[in-house]
Amino acid sequence: MPTFLAGDIGGTKTLLAVYQLEENRLVQQRCERFDSGAWSDFSAMLNHFLAAGGPSESRPAQGCLAVAGPVRQGRVRLTNLPWLLDEQVLAQQCDLAQLELVNDFAVLIHGLPHLSDNQQALLRAGNAAPDPQAPLAILGAGTGLGVAIGVPSAQGLTALASEASHGEFAPRTEQEWLLKSWLQHDLNLDRLSIERVVSGTGLGEVMRWLLATDLQAVGHPLAAASAADRPAATASAAAAGDSLAMRALELWLGAYGSAAGDLALQTLCHGGLWVGGGTAAKLLAGLQSSAFLEPMLNKGRLSEVVEQISVKAITDPEAGLFSAACRARSLMG
Repeated sequence: MPTFLAGDIGGTKTLLAVYQLEENRLVQQRCERFDSGAWSDFSAMLNHFLAAGGPSESRPAQGCLAVAGPVRQGRVRLTNLPWLLDEQVLAQQCDLAQLELVNDFAVLIHGLPHLSDNQQALLRAGNAAPDPQAPLAILGAGTGLGVAIGVPSAQGLTALASEASHGEFAPRTEQEWLLKSWLQHDLNLDRLSIERVVSGTGLGEVMRWLLATDLQAVGHPLAAASAADRPAATASAAAAGDSLAMRALELWLGAYGSAAGDLALQTLCHGGLWVGGGTAAKLLAGLQSSAFLEPMLNKGRLSEVVEQISVKAITDPEAGLFSAACRARSLMG
């Protein structure tokens, strides 16, 4: 049975895995986590991983590596590591017939059609059946906000990375307008991008705004939280019934839902829209609530278009690795 190499390369950690095709399903056989900074040369790490499989493991011929950075003509320079990766050079150094480098968010596009029910959750069934010939789209709030689009072709899906998250944040309500004005002034910004609000970091910023401007925030326990801890602390406090944190989360979900609806209109993703990122599984109940779904669907004359589109959330923390394996499988033809 054929095996495939999958990788998820980040500045802090790198995950490498071997998947095997069993009854038309990709099953992970082996996975290893590496400290990225401990290796001066990525090809040495990759060869070390492949050699550790032993004689019983079939050596992969195809591989896909998801990389935290923009890939240009098969090459990427990692921001926080002294690595310049070239897919053709790596394929030769590691004895792979085919190897592809893909942006670590855009790679999710390749996995979307193959996700099982255990890897995703329905947020809203569309009013029309998904069209397999239509585009797919995904956005995901983590530290930042990722956006990617999948375009079907005769050769399969083409994954398009996007910087749509850096478009202008457009307030819909008085509260969002006040938030935007405060953040621009506080951060000394000429403009405010969507990602400043719609991201894990953004949830912390919404809470910080309320703590700074709401009279009921005096003495609030989250005032002492660090910037790194504030998003998770806000979500936890909201789940525990804290009224200020609940307001922050509801405002954030509304902005997120509106951005998701805008992406649906921009891409006409009748093949489906997915919500990913590190917050998807943690805040699933919020994504399934009216706080997220109503702003997503509230698109005026074109609300009917968004209502047709199925929306799901990715709940599998290894979806990136699985998606890289899906792409590696497609390279086999």
